[in-house]
Amino acid sequence: MKIRLGYVAIPLTLAPLTSSSSMTYTYYESCNPSQREEKLEKIILSNFSNLKEILLYNYKNEIEFYRMTSNLIPFATHPKVTLDLKRYQEEWQKIGKLIKRYHMRVDTHPDQFCVLNSVRSEVVLSSINMLKYHEFMFQSMQIDGQMILHIGSGTFGVEASKKRFIKRFKELDPYLQKHIILENDDKIFTMKDTLEVCETLKIPMVLDYHHHLCNNHGEKVEDYIEAIFQTWKDTNYVPKIHFSSPKSKKEFRSHHDYVNLDSFLAFLEKIKFTNQDCDIMLEAKAKDEAMFRLIRGIKYKTDYKFIKNTIFEL
Repeated sequence: MKIRLGYVAIPLTLAPLTSSSSMTYTYYESCNPSQREEKLEKIILSNFSNLKEILLYNYKNEIEFYRMTSNLIPFATHPKVTLDLKRYQEEWQKIGKLIKRYHMRVDTHPDQFCVLNSVRSEVVLSSINMLKYHEFMFQSMQIDGQMILHIGSGTFGVEASKKRFIKRFKELDPYLQKHIILENDDKIFTMKDTLEVCETLKIPMVLDYHHHLCNNHGEKVEDYIEAIFQTWKDTNYVPKIHFSSPKSKKEFRSHHDYVNLDSFLAFLEKIKFTNQDCDIMLEAKAKDEAMFRLIRGIKYKTDYKFIKNTIFEL
């Protein structure tokens, strides 16, 4: 069973370098039209340049699994800002070529305002526009990326909300549907709820283990993991999992800077009977530093065979 580790967006090792620079809409609005264009162009080109540096950093450190920022282009889906995203086609293509050259698996996670099953039509429309932007990113980079979503709103109850998501999903264009994957959340939709929706829609499910610990009705991961992995059978990917540790007992839902080594190893013991390769995205606040700290701990506490810096076999 091969495990490949990844991290989210910004490597702290390269700080303060970031591919998520932005500006407030208030500041944008206060500028005259020429200033707006000039300042926004500078930020966007800087983000593209820094993303190329991050991909190179990943490559040199044998990191093949990475979540790209959704904020590469500020105001990309803002209703009051009109941007010609196609003018950056050359930059998109450069990023896509690097991702393919370095053999990376890259995905994105639209923000918390992307709520496809909202009962408010304006939120649904905004959410679809976000999905279209992420799909545009994939198409422009010419990669087969995936967008991670939550089922979303729990208005009128869990079952009604699941049905609402299924209905909205089926109304999406097929080119959007094929890139959406779902994860369980920490408050409303459990691992079991999410699996049921994924099986109905025949789309992949991402198990978020931290969210499962926060939100469950006594279900055990080991009883569901094979069915969760099975949702990936018709894709070109191995299953993916999200893992993080609670910040504290008081702030259990919040992510810790680092990953608890013993908890991570115990989790691997729960799922290793599947003998299924999988990618694990570490959602720790310390990003790449948390990943490499975890790797050092794994090497110390186990005899797992490391194939590359971030890939090992149980």
